[in-house]
Amino acid sequence: MTKTRISGGHGGRRRRPVLIAAAVAAALATSAALSAFHVPLNEIDPVGADAASELAGTGIIGIRTFTPPAGIRVEADLEYGTREDGTLLTLDICAPAPDPLVTVRPAVVSIHGGSWARGDKANADWRNVCLWLASEGFVAASVNYRLVPHVRFPAAIDDVALAVEWLRAPEQVEQFGIDSDRIGAFGGSAGGNLAALLGTSGDGPLDEGSRVAAVAEFSGPVGLTASELGADGASAWLRTIVDEYLDCEPGIDDAACPQAIEASPGTTVDASDPPFFIGHSDSEAVPLGQSQRFAATLAGAGVPVELAVVPGVAHSIGILDEALRARVAAFLHTHLG
Repeated sequence: MTKTRISGGHGGRRRRPVLIAAAVAAALATSAALSAFHVPLNEIDPVGADAASELAGTGIIGIRTFTPPAGIRVEADLEYGTREDGTLLTLDICAPAPDPLVTVRPAVVSIHGGSWARGDKANADWRNVCLWLASEGFVAASVNYRLVPHVRFPAAIDDVALAVEWLRAPEQVEQFGIDSDRIGAFGGSAGGNLAALLGTSGDGPLDEGSRVAAVAEFSGPVGLTASELGADGASAWLRTIVDEYLDCEPGIDDAACPQAIEASPGTTVDASDPPFFIGHSDSEAVPLGQSQRFAATLAGAGVPVELAVVPGVAHSIGILDEALRARVAAFLHTHLG
């Protein structure tokens, strides 16, 4: 299987000069077109239920058990890109309190869930993820990305890949004290799929383009083909969400929906991929078989992987309690420093 190539320079190792020139020309043409037609700029700004976390109810579980320490700095709504339709892409930076003994820190891109159709970087639960990562010494970037039904695959993964590239740029490296060689990804639910796809897309060095050096993902639907969903006994609810995200007709076979293969991280795993931490509940809405098969695929390719399965029905960052936070933090420190 050919490794997925995400737009925006993902991987950044096989571009030829003529392609670079073409990209520059295209960028200039796009800029001119935007100027000529005055495309309005619109930030992704979900409201109400559309902005809510993927965690249902008000129970104090998972990441909700975390209390942020004092001193973490938050810079909200920083623009990391603009799409051709005028969509402004924004993220929030959560940075540890300044330490005169620390000049650079590893960074982690935090990717919210919500069925690829809802959620927000700054809802209470994902802001808590951002603050938790910062409390562990990472520069955390909680990202918004374009959502269904306004866009379909691969828009969301193109956006989060661009966020990694933005963090790696010299301006952000200097402003936030980021070590561009040490950037990881954390995601839950649909965001877990995107974090995993960041990890398995591209090849070669993990410190270039939108490659990441470590991935932690929770409850990600990572096998989106009809055959995988069928093998796992996926619910009609999950199948509908996947079909909407991929823009595929319900019930069609894998050959009729090739984007399902491209959107499934396990199809592009190879030995160049970064270490993974995978968390999952044994009885939740996303079948456990998704994570088990993905972990086996990673291990079979020689990629270090840790699979944590907990009892119950809690989903995504609903299982990110104190014990799992300690395990994930240890994993990220091991592989990002």
